Amino acid sequence: MELKPVKIGKYELKYPIIQGGMGVGISWDRLAGHVSLEGGLGVISSVGTGYYQNKAYADKLVAGRPLETDNFYSKKALFKIFENARKICGDAPLASNVLYAINDYGRVVTDSCEAGADIIITGAGLPTNMPEFTADFPDVALVPIVSSAKALRLICRRWEKRYNRLPDAVILEGPLSGGHQGFTYEQCFMEEYQLENLIPSVVEEANRWGEIPVFAAGGVWDKNDIVRCIGLGAAGVQMGTRFIGTHECDANDNFKEILLKAKKEDILLLKSPVGYPARGVRTNLIDLVEKREGPAIKCISNCVAPCKRGVEAKEVGYCIADRLSDAYMGDKELGLYFSGANGYRLNELISVKELMHKLVHGE
Repeated sequence: MELKPVKIGKYELKYPIIQGGMGVGISWDRLAGHVSLEGGLGVISSVGTGYYQNKAYADKLVAGRPLETDNFYSKKALFKIFENARKICGDAPLASNVLYAINDYGRVVTDSCEAGADIIITGAGLPTNMPEFTADFPDVALVPIVSSAKALRLICRRWEKRYNRLPDAVILEGPLSGGHQGFTYEQCFMEEYQLENLIPSVVEEANRWGEIPVFAAGGVWDKNDIVRCIGLGAAGVQMGTRFIGTHECDANDNFKEILLKAKKEDILLLKSPVGYPARGVRTNLIDLVEKREGPAIKCISNCVAPCKRGVEAKEVGYCIADRLSDAYMGDKELGLYFSGANGYRLNELISVKELMHKLVHGE
């Protein structure tokens, strides 16, 4: 089966493959730029941009951490990331992933548009007011991430009524994805919530609103998976973890090494201060947290609203901003290393060009 081009709003992707947005610092300019260059959709994560280039764009640090939301989600750094990504991919479509659960969501969406994002992708909550922050950028395509047909229906109803517009595409994320899930812990293991069983109902709902393209995500690994998702009605796929195994991925070499060494049983669902289960690799941090001996929680960066300024972090046992940034910086002892359920299948580092060739041609 030949993979065909697909449109998201006014933008055409040569191949129906979206690279998942991975923060802190896993998908920034190098990874996103090269994915777009090779015909997929490169996605820059807006999370933790204050850590970009050794925190050069964070105006104020406390204990080596970007202070408060405006420094953790640094506008200056986001602009620089887009500028550097454009040097790689030119005018190919390029997206920004902005989590709905973050503090300053609206500001970061607008920052992304101003920085040059063609497409905004939002998950970690239902972005019912997403169009409000892109009103001055009518060409920017909007793509919510959902976990059910019901969630898509709610978004479409709200957007149509309030803003007279609909999503330009939707990403359906099943429970095998890395990072935060749109399901309860129990649902992640139930048959009816597995990706292949969700695609038909979400595609049906999307078609009711005018054939909104659906991209399937969570556990997608190779061309066979892509073809299977398209056969179930999806327009294409989103893949995150597979792209960590590339030379161009912005992650620290230690991050890549941890995934390359991970076994199937090392990848598990964790509790998170964001309020959703999160999938990652068992490391020293997880062992410390389970013994309630994790590092001090100071909430310097004030990153996500559901954490309530560190209240949930103390309940769960770790600060997600600090631990994800530690992973980005390669701290094997205290870093939080997110991975999809198939992360253990990574066994080598290859170029983005080679990976895209494998995904497109099945070789």
